[in-house]
Amino acid sequence: MSRQILVTSALPYANGPLHLGHLLESIQTDIWVRFQKQRGNDCIYLCADDAHGTAIMLTAEKLGITPEEQIARVKAEHERDLAGFLIRFDNYHSTHSPECKHYSEEIYRRLDANGHIERKDVTQLFDPEKQLFLADRYIKGTCPKCKADDQYGDNCEACGATYTPAELINPRSAISGATPIEKSSTHFFFKLGDFENLLRQWTSSDALQPQIANKLREWLDAGLHSWDISRDAPYFGFEIPGAPGKFFYVWLDAPIGYMASCANWCEANGRDFNEFWGVDSKAELYHFIGKDIINFHGLFWPAMLDSAGFRQPTAIYAHGFLTVNGKKMSKSRGTYIKAETYLEHLPAEYLRYYFAAKLSGAVDDIDLNLEDFINRVNSDLVGKLVNIASRSAKFVHKGNAGKLASQQHNIELWKRVTGASDAIAELYEQREYSKAVREIMALADATNEYFDSCEPWKLAKSEDTAGQAADVASQCIDIFRVLMTYLTPVLPELAVQAEAFLNCKLTWQGEFSPLQDHAIEPFKAMMNRVDADKVAAMVAASSDSSTATAPAAPVKTKVKKAAKDKDTGIADTIAYPDFAKIDLRVAEIIDAEAVEGADKLLRLTLSLGEYGERQVFAGIKTAYTAEQLVGKLTVMVANLEARKMRFGLSEGMVLAAGPGDQEIWLLSPDSGAKAGMKIQ
Repeated sequence: MSRQILVTSALPYANGPLHLGHLLESIQTDIWVRFQKQRGNDCIYLCADDAHGTAIMLTAEKLGITPEEQIARVKAEHERDLAGFLIRFDNYHSTHSPECKHYSEEIYRRLDANGHIERKDVTQLFDPEKQLFLADRYIKGTCPKCKADDQYGDNCEACGATYTPAELINPRSAISGATPIEKSSTHFFFKLGDFENLLRQWTSSDALQPQIANKLREWLDAGLHSWDISRDAPYFGFEIPGAPGKFFYVWLDAPIGYMASCANWCEANGRDFNEFWGVDSKAELYHFIGKDIINFHGLFWPAMLDSAGFRQPTAIYAHGFLTVNGKKMSKSRGTYIKAETYLEHLPAEYLRYYFAAKLSGAVDDIDLNLEDFINRVNSDLVGKLVNIASRSAKFVHKGNAGKLASQQHNIELWKRVTGASDAIAELYEQREYSKAVREIMALADATNEYFDSCEPWKLAKSEDTAGQAADVASQCIDIFRVLMTYLTPVLPELAVQAEAFLNCKLTWQGEFSPLQDHAIEPFKAMMNRVDADKVAAMVAASSDSSTATAPAAPVKTKVKKAAKDKDTGIADTIAYPDFAKIDLRVAEIIDAEAVEGADKLLRLTLSLGEYGERQVFAGIKTAYTAEQLVGKLTVMVANLEARKMRFGLSEGMVLAAGPGDQEIWLLSPDSGAKAGMKIQ
């Protein structure tokens, strides 16, 4: 029986573009939702823009547009970028909507009727020029502790001291520069302390991760204070019913945005809102959020829902922050990377996979190490996963007319791969994506090892054993189907390409059955290696400083001129550090064939062991036949930038010596060498 599940991500603030930190959460949530849908569950994924507050009002004023125009523009950008990262919402709405207004007012009325709203006079700093009460972040002055200037109204970035805005020396409005004055106003408060017993039960349940529950209990033990839910005009938001000039604080209606998006979706799809939010709802409700907003979701939100007569979330899943190259994102280092900037340089699935390979069910911070990012995507996705299909397909087409074998060649390996299904599914369910990815890649390694041990390229050379090569390749392609099924939540576009190649849908419900006597399509390239130049360009585009650094790009040596007027007969020298960048690897030639229309070229398929396969065009046809080369070891430049030729893409260079024509000798390591071995 399928489960009924409602899932939300935290609402992006409609005052600026998304960056990769936002994408960490959206990708984490989208993977979980796609997994649930793949397993046959009725899973609805909702989100919205958080569209209220002083910041939006001030930005619109600065741009000379209305707040409504500002939030509409940003919402369109958010939806574009989220779609670019393959985030598939069932509904993406806004807190500035009729539905959010209705439920904000309704919840407030119920809280007030239940005696959970109190009114108190509050004295705040006021900008007499802008006629605006100032939040702490809009007040600057001199730190009362260390006397550092230009510090915000609640803490000093120079010495770390905390204080109240009234303690600042020479305070000024960060908006107008005017000297603030003190002014009193009536504010509306939600009496959070009335819900201490409820919240103690809540924090002791399984609805929260242990780290989050412990943090919330610290706040409970320190004593709960009433929560200010109102702001004074001018303010962009919803006016509080019966209180002219008073508006709901943005954090009151932000979580209500989940309900608003649900109501909007229900109306469009003929579903009942109460089946998700009613107190008797049997649906599961999950919020994915960052750890920085746990107080709103873990304390205020369940208390508000309880008083207003709505159900509690089934669970709240918090994640940590994103760092890049081990440090906080920084424009000066080029690591404050906007979603739009990333997509201008790299495919979304690279990042989806890398985040999945790092994420767990805990609240740990995640580091995007750009060098590791390049290596992991190239090794895992290109060198291991796609490599299974690319190296196997030709043997099926050559040896069995493009049809998979009618029987399995390695039943034990098949059982190992398919037998991991339930364990991998449970890892997805628990959001332990990194463990799931490790298990899947271990199975990919085992499949590549099986392929290598059978040496189908040798079997294919003889008519008597060509069928065996097709049997081995068929087994590998069927396993590739299962592995791609496991990775569909992470790599949805690659899954679509795999389905086209395999001529079948990737389904993950019930046990896997072998795909036999089944025609497949010719293999087409599914995923390119990460281009380090593009990563470097992305960092440069994200930087406001010329000091930004990125992983080393593919080798492009700088020539150092030889001594003037001295003809040594040797090409101009290069500096040793440049030479050291060249990555020489042992490679096994597993296939070779003449290139139609080329006099000297052979198309070589080279195995680099765990680093996958490369296609290289080499001008050695006058010295070698294709048959002479298969099975030989040679040396290649593994990090040479790929070159697009008339006959296809050449992904490296093999090393040879000789004067030319028939006198060319490939460099060949001794028999103790192994494919992929680095030559030091």
